Amino acid sequence: MFDPRDPDFLADPYPEFARLRVAGEVHQHDGLGLPIAVSHNAASAVLRHRGLGRIWTDATPAERFVSFNLLHRNSLLESEPPAHTRLRRTISAAFARGHVARLRPTVERLAEAMVAEIAAVIADGRPADLLEHLAQPLPVAVIAELLGVPEADRPKLVPWSNTIVKMYEYGLPAAQQDAAERAAAEFVAYLRELADDRRRNPGDDMVTDLVAASGTEDGLSADEVVATAVLLLMAGHEATVNVIGNGVWALLRNPGQWQRLRDDPGLVETAVEELIRYDSPLQLFERTATEDVDIAGFRVARGEKIAALLGAAAHDPAVFDAPETLDVGRSPNPHLGFGGGIHYCVGAPLARVEIAAALRALLAQLPRLCLAGEPQRRPEFVIRGLRTLPVSA
Repeated sequence: MFDPRDPDFLADPYPEFARLRVAGEVHQHDGLGLPIAVSHNAASAVLRHRGLGRIWTDATPAERFVSFNLLHRNSLLESEPPAHTRLRRTISAAFARGHVARLRPTVERLAEAMVAEIAAVIADGRPADLLEHLAQPLPVAVIAELLGVPEADRPKLVPWSNTIVKMYEYGLPAAQQDAAERAAAEFVAYLRELADDRRRNPGDDMVTDLVAASGTEDGLSADEVVATAVLLLMAGHEATVNVIGNGVWALLRNPGQWQRLRDDPGLVETAVEELIRYDSPLQLFERTATEDVDIAGFRVARGEKIAALLGAAAHDPAVFDAPETLDVGRSPNPHLGFGGGIHYCVGAPLARVEIAAALRALLAQLPRLCLAGEPQRRPEFVIRGLRTLPVSA
């Protein structure tokens, strides 16, 4: 069974996933301490089965992870009905007030400006890091606009998010666990201040909407407002960064597909879905059995966990023709990159807008984009992405 810390596996996990799919749809992974569903059928069942839920268990010892646990205990992502129904209704209503449509011109303007910076660096005769200039700053700027975070405070967001999400990896050293708790505590304190400010000074932003809803009978508690804002930042930022980074790298390794987009920019929308599928930014998502459950013949007893291996599901030849081939025109494309069932990502429409805006800006300003060196990979398994992506033109 694969070692999630092995650099060779992290560089390209998909051959190992293919071997596992041939051997069976679900396997016990002793290193991870739970079974993993590796076929599209089994992974989809894990995400959608109502006998499998997101049942939060506090990180322990609880007194060591007060803020980390607060964020997750009150999160939409870590709740089940009826709490999940109430939270999702409130958050979906806030999105329905037009935030995605409101932000679309801002997203496109930001993407164009960031790609112009890349073009300027390249014109100066130097390679540019696409992660530094586009993939990292674009989603955090968009989420900051969504939440109404003041410009001066935005540099704090990425370090907080990057540090906290390390807790989702397996076998994390104690020092990094402590750093995640410190980052969570600082993030909680900051969001409490921001929410208090929006109560006094409402704005045209998501935090204002969430605070306003907290005054209703079914509204969010103060802790839920904070947890929701942090979830939107972490989920929206981490996934989109890695789709843009992983996706552009895939396109540049497959220049024929980049040329297809140059020749037919109308393929951008289907390309977005293919980039999410081809190199999944989130590789693994856990569920806990609330009753005895059967997944593809594998019994999961009540109280036990099982994980959907999203990267493996995305390359299942039973669902995707030539799954190892990048195809920007692939349709239909029933990938599971945004989850499934009641936990389907509420921010998926905004993420799609950001990824498409990044691709369009690159195609318009840097149609001859190419690799300028070997990217550096982040050494994590669950959240899959790059540290650097050097490009030229």
